[in-house]
Amino acid sequence: MALVLNDRVKETTTTTGTGAITLAGAVSSFETFAAGVGNSNTTYYAIVHQTANEFEVGLGTLNGDSSTITRTTVISSSNSDSAVNFSSGTKDVFCTFPASKTMDMVMTTTGDIAYASANQVLQVNSGATAPEWVTQSAGVSAGFVIAMSVAL
Repeated sequence: MALVLNDRVKETTTTTGTGAITLAGAVSSFETFAAGVGNSNTTYYAIVHQTANEFEVGLGTLNGDSSTITRTTVISSSNSDSAVNFSSGTKDVFCTFPASKTMDMVMTTTGDIAYASANQVLQVNSGATAPEWVTQSAGVSAGFVIAMSVAL
């Protein structure tokens, strides 16, 4: 089982409660979780009730035939970031990439380094307006920059 993300994966469900979500088929112009994510894989999902103020974003696992998603880890929700007890009605279920899983790097000072390759770094230029590739400075290694990126 692998973590799989894909664009334009969206289905509906009428599942209620806090358990696994039974998928009811792709929305027009989108593909199913089976096609876009694949059986037994994990993915980040969002579930949004079409008429009630209920939503959930999390990490889920598709079952062997991709007919259900087990809600493994809730990341954020309308229920104080806990599993939502979904009410009756239709909900949209789609792949997403949670903001909390992105790397937020604000480069505001000249010399801030965002990325390093074997002999160059991407850093804020002297005008502090946009990053540019420059020759790697002494004392700053690609490994250090990668380690700092992971730590952030």
